[in-house]
Amino acid sequence: MFQKSSEKDVTRTIVKEFGRVIDEYAESDVIVIGGGPSGLMAARDLAKRDRKILVIERNNYLGGGFWLGGYLMNTITVRSPAEDILDELGIPYKKEGNLSRALGPHACSKLISEACDEGIQILNMTEFDDVVFREDDRIGGVVVNWTPVSSLPRQLTCVDPIALETKIVIDATGHDACVVKKMEERGLIETRGFGGMWVEESEDLVVEHTGKVHDGLVVTGMAVSTTYGLPRMGPTFGSMLMSGRKGAKVVDDLLG
Repeated sequence: MFQKSSEKDVTRTIVKEFGRVIDEYAESDVIVIGGGPSGLMAARDLAKRDRKILVIERNNYLGGGFWLGGYLMNTITVRSPAEDILDELGIPYKKEGNLSRALGPHACSKLISEACDEGIQILNMTEFDDVVFREDDRIGGVVVNWTPVSSLPRQLTCVDPIALETKIVIDATGHDACVVKKMEERGLIETRGFGGMWVEESEDLVVEHTGKVHDGLVVTGMAVSTTYGLPRMGPTFGSMLMSGRKGAKVVDDLLG
C-alpha cells in the first residue's frame, strides 16, 4: 500500500523543489538556451567537467528535432564519424554506408538521461526574452519568462520576466538563433540567415564555425548556420552532436 501523503504535501514538495532550483541557479557557470541535440550535448559535456549548467527550453519537452527525425518518421541519421558519439551515449544504431540510423525517441532519451545524470538543471516552458549586459556590452545573463505569456492577449501580458546571471550563454536555439538575433537588434552582431539544404557542405561548416560570437556568447548547432549564412542539413544530426561537443570545449577554455 502507498504511504499517506495529502494534496498539500504534493503541492509543497513541488513548490519547494522549484524554488530551490530558481534560488540555486539564479547564478550559473553556463546557461544553455535551447534543449535540442547541440544544446544538450554541450550541457552534458560541460557538466562532466563539473560546471554548473542550466538549460532553458521554451517547449514542454526536450530534444527538438532529435525526437522526430525527418518528416515525422522518428528515425534520426548521423554521418560518420559522428556514430562515435552514439557509441559513447549507448544509443543503438544500424549502419547504412556512411550513415547510421537510430530511433529518435531512444536516441533523444539517452542524451537527456546522460545530461541529467551529469547534473544539469532544466527549466522548460521557459522562453528567452533578452540578455543581461555588463561593461563593454559583455553578456552577463539572460532574461526569461514563462512561454505561455507570449501567447496571452496583449492586454494581459504585463508579466515581468526574471533575470538569471551566468558567465557564458550558449545559443542553441536552432534556426531561430534567438540570442544572436537579440544581439543583432542592438547592432552588436550581424547575421546572414541560413542557406538552402546542402548536407555534404553544411555539417562540416557548422562544426567549423561553432564558437564565440560575442563576449559571453557561444553559438552551436543550427544557430551557427543562421549566424554565418551556412547551408542547412535537414534531418541528419551528427553535426548537431559534434557542434555541441565543440561548443562545450570552447566554453570550458573560456572559463579557464
